[in-house]
Amino acid sequence: MTEIDFYVLDGTPPPDAQLFACRLLETVVRRGAKVHVHVADEAAAHALDECLWSFSAGSFVPHRLVGSAGRAPVWIGWQPPAQPGEVLLTLTDEVPHFFSGFRRVLELVPADEPGRARARERYRFYRERGYRLRQHKLGGGA
Repeated sequence: MTEIDFYVLDGTPPPDAQLFACRLLETVVRRGAKVHVHVADEAAAHALDECLWSFSAGSFVPHRLVGSAGRAPVWIGWQPPAQPGEVLLTLTDEVPHFFSGFRRVLELVPADEPGRARARERYRFYRERGYRLRQHKLGGGA
């Protein structure tokens, strides 16, 4: 069954969600996993693509936008992937209908109250369906 990890972005100041997503992708890829990143739309995909190129001077996370040629451990898309995979990083407000095709789902809980409320709804969705949930609290501008 799919395992769900919630990363709670907390602290003063709270970690920037997009930078944290880049660092999380770097860690997951370093551990050898392949990741599909689900974003809201094409603009969000390009924004994450740009951030992955520039978030750290000493780091590179091989990635591609869905539909582009080549291979990479990270694929960024706003539509369901052609096939399920290992890890799904969800950067949208809704639970993607295809999430259960992945072994692990990563969810970010932003610091702002409207974002937290939407994350609580996603948490409740998974919990009511019996998925194993883990929570990681992060703080202080990571």
